[in-house]
Amino acid sequence: MADDSSSQSFFRRHWEEYKEFWGERFSFLDNFSRFVNRDKPLPSWSASDVEEFIASDPVHGPTLKTAREAVNYGLTGSVIGAVSTAGVAWKYSRSLHGAGLSFVAGGIFGWTFGQEIAGHTLQLYRLDTLTAQTKFLEWWEIKCERS
Repeated sequence: MADDSSSQSFFRRHWEEYKEFWGERFSFLDNFSRFVNRDKPLPSWSASDVEEFIASDPVHGPTLKTAREAVNYGLTGSVIGAVSTAGVAWKYSRSLHGAGLSFVAGGIFGWTFGQEIAGHTLQLYRLDTLTAQTKFLEWWEIKCERS
């Protein structure tokens, strides 16, 4: 019995396996953890700071610029999806809460479709946008430490 009490419980063991499983699936979040989990957060940056990075880094700068352009596709899709689905819901139901939920859901779906269109139009599948964003955050961290 002493051996059983010193080992982990059934639930604790499965919880650790569960965390390990999902930790492997979301390991890309480790790239950002050192920027997010800081004692002193990084200051905000402006569009001119991003443009300065794009001009200074010939490898990751154009990738970051393309990733920033892809946001416009997502925003456009979100607006179109939100307004059109809320309009249809309002037209046929005259229910304020139904139109509100349709607005939110349409915005989310529109954002998703906009990002898919951006991925194909701008060929984001050929670019490593995660690395470009991480390099920008490293550049910004170094620049802020020097100031």
